[in-house]
Amino acid sequence: MTVAVFAEFVLNGLVLGALYVLMALGLSIIFGMLGVINFAHGALFTLGAYAAFQVKDALGFPATLVVSPVLVGVLGMLIEATLLRRLYLQDPLQGLLLTFGLTMILEQGIRMVWGRSPKPFDVPPAFTGALELGALTYSKYRSFILLSVVLLIVALTLFLQKTPIGTIVRAGSRDPMMVRLLGISLRPVLTLVFGLGTAFAAIAGVLSAPLAGVQPAMGVNVGTAAFVVVTIGGLGSFWGAIVSGLLVGQVVSLSIYFQPRAAEASMYILMAVILLLRPRGLMGERWEKFE
Repeated sequence: MTVAVFAEFVLNGLVLGALYVLMALGLSIIFGMLGVINFAHGALFTLGAYAAFQVKDALGFPATLVVSPVLVGVLGMLIEATLLRRLYLQDPLQGLLLTFGLTMILEQGIRMVWGRSPKPFDVPPAFTGALELGALTYSKYRSFILLSVVLLIVALTLFLQKTPIGTIVRAGSRDPMMVRLLGISLRPVLTLVFGLGTAFAAIAGVLSAPLAGVQPAMGVNVGTAAFVVVTIGGLGSFWGAIVSGLLVGQVVSLSIYFQPRAAEASMYILMAVILLLRPRGLMGERWEKFE
């Protein structure tokens, strides 16, 4: 194969890794703040894609990219406020089981509302065609995904570092008791964080839809990959999710290039190696459960 083909696989790995980063960031901020492993993340990814499919013709793709995550984020906030909040003082396993049950409910609900057959989701007209990058020709839409993810990471970083709510999120994820002693209620912040995490999953679903179409089980493999990414990067680690997401994307894409039969297993092999060398992940951090 030529250098241009190899470079295309590398870029595809960046795109795949960028989508994994969005999923993993959502999982990481939820776990870092709430101590909850959200098994429903893949189903919320799927719901984001279906919500986009429902409104894209009426609103257009740019507005859909905002509206769909907002709708899913509001649903996530309702889930936290009405269900998860009751379990914070209970065994963490109960939160895991609850979100696993929500996965089943959401997936079956999607099948009931939209049916079992895949739904077409065309690439937005503004992003059809390819960019000429010297000897390399690359998809405009995939390039748009990379740019979008970079902007989202920058926005989330600024939110966490520069805003009062972001400061509370960072402090609450490390020492929630101290935040409470300062007279700050973490409950609305927990609701916001869960909604933000689910919105990131929905954004990934919307961005993925033109690449693979929309179908009820689309979140299964992506959700599993997101858990692999978070495990490799370290539970609750912001930068760990970014580094490991890009790393996993490259490993999978280059495995397709060199050894396609091993592509599906490559991320799990990488996870096993990382955990053997560093059980807490690449950038794993200590965390305290909110009480």
